[in-house]
Amino acid sequence: MTHHRWTVVGTLLTLAAVAGCSSVDEPVASSGAPASASSAAPESSAAPESSRVPGGGVPDLGDAEVVARGLDVPWGLGFLPGGDALIAERDTGRVLRVTPGAGAPAEVYRVPGVSAAGEGGLLGLAVGPDEMVYVYFTAEQDNRIGRFPLPASSAGSSASGSDFEVIFEGIQKSGVHNGGRIAFGPDKLLYVGTGDAGDTASSQNQDSPNGKILRLTPDGEPAPGNPVKDSPIYSSGHRNVQGLAWDADGRLFATEFGQSQLDEVNLIEAGNNYGWPQVEGEGDTAGGRFTNPLLTWPVSEASPSGMAIAGDTAYVAALRGERLWALPLNGAGAGEPVALLAGEYGRLRTVQVAPDGALWVTTSNTDGRGDIRDGDDKVLRFATR
Repeated sequence: MTHHRWTVVGTLLTLAAVAGCSSVDEPVASSGAPASASSAAPESSAAPESSRVPGGGVPDLGDAEVVARGLDVPWGLGFLPGGDALIAERDTGRVLRVTPGAGAPAEVYRVPGVSAAGEGGLLGLAVGPDEMVYVYFTAEQDNRIGRFPLPASSAGSSASGSDFEVIFEGIQKSGVHNGGRIAFGPDKLLYVGTGDAGDTASSQNQDSPNGKILRLTPDGEPAPGNPVKDSPIYSSGHRNVQGLAWDADGRLFATEFGQSQLDEVNLIEAGNNYGWPQVEGEGDTAGGRFTNPLLTWPVSEASPSGMAIAGDTAYVAALRGERLWALPLNGAGAGEPVALLAGEYGRLRTVQVAPDGALWVTTSNTDGRGDIRDGDDKVLRFATR
C-alpha cells in the first residue's frame, strides 16, 4: 500500500478554537450580521426553468420519491455506472447501495477505522473513473481519504478491510469543521474540501491541508499543474468546505460555512485565497490578495453543505436553513437565489444530479441537531419533467 502523508513543517498545530467561534457547523447569527443580497430571496416550490439538464427535462421539485429511509446521518452520495447510488452513513461507517424501486438499501461495504464523533465520521463519497469508490473519513488521529473497489452488482453482501487503501492522510481532525466533500472534476482529478478543524490559522498556512480545497491524482498524490509544484493545495483561505460542483464550462463552485454572520458560495480559481479568517463574507481584499465570494446568505438561512449543478442552476442543500437553494448561474456571476422545499423535509445535507437527470437529496435530521421526523433520515429523488 502506498499513500501520501501530509507532513507539517515544525510541531503539530494545536486544536484550539478562536474565542467567539461557534463549536458547531451552524453558528447562531449575531444580531449585527450584515444584510445579504439574498436575505429576501423569494420562496418557490418549483425549480426554475434554467435548471434544464442535458437529457431535456428539469428537476420537478414537487412530491419526492423516497428511495431510502431510516438511515443514520447519510452524508456522502455517489452514482454507479448503472444508475444505482452509494450512500455513506456518517456515524456507522456503512456504505449502502440504493436502487430506486427495489426496496430497502443494502449494505455493501463497511469502511474500517472510522472514528465518528461530533461532525466527524464517514463523510464524502465519490465514484472514480477507475472503478474505485473514494471516501473521506475521520480516523482516530486525523481525517483521511481511502478507496475500495466498486461493489459487485448483486447487493446483499458486505465487505470491509482487506481491500481498503488509504491514499491520503494527515488532515487535522476536530469535533467541528472537518470539511469532507470529495468529487472528481472534469479533468478526472480528485478535489477535496477540508475545514480548519477549529484552528483558524491553518486556513492561511500553506504547510497545512486544512481550510483548503485540495487537488489530487486518484492515487492521492499532488496533481500535476497545481499552483505550487508538489503541493496538493488548489485554493486556500477556507473555513469549512462541504460542497463542490462544476458547471458545463468547467468552472468549479464551492459552498462554505461562515462563523456567525455569512455563509458563502465561491467561484474557485486555482491559487486563489478566499480570506478566512481575515474575512468572513465579502470584505477587504487586502489589495487583491483575497477573493470575495460569489454570493452570501445570513447563517440562519443556509449552513450550506452539498452542492450540485443541473444546466445553469446550482442547487445548495441547507442544514440550519432547512431548504434547497436554487441559484441561477450566468457568465457574469449568479442571479437571485430561490428557496425550495423550505421546511418540508428538515435539514438537507447532500444534493446530487443522477445520470438520468433526477435530483437526489439527503436529509440530516438524525445528526443531533435536527427534529427527527417519521422515516428519518431519508434519501429523496426528484425526477425530471
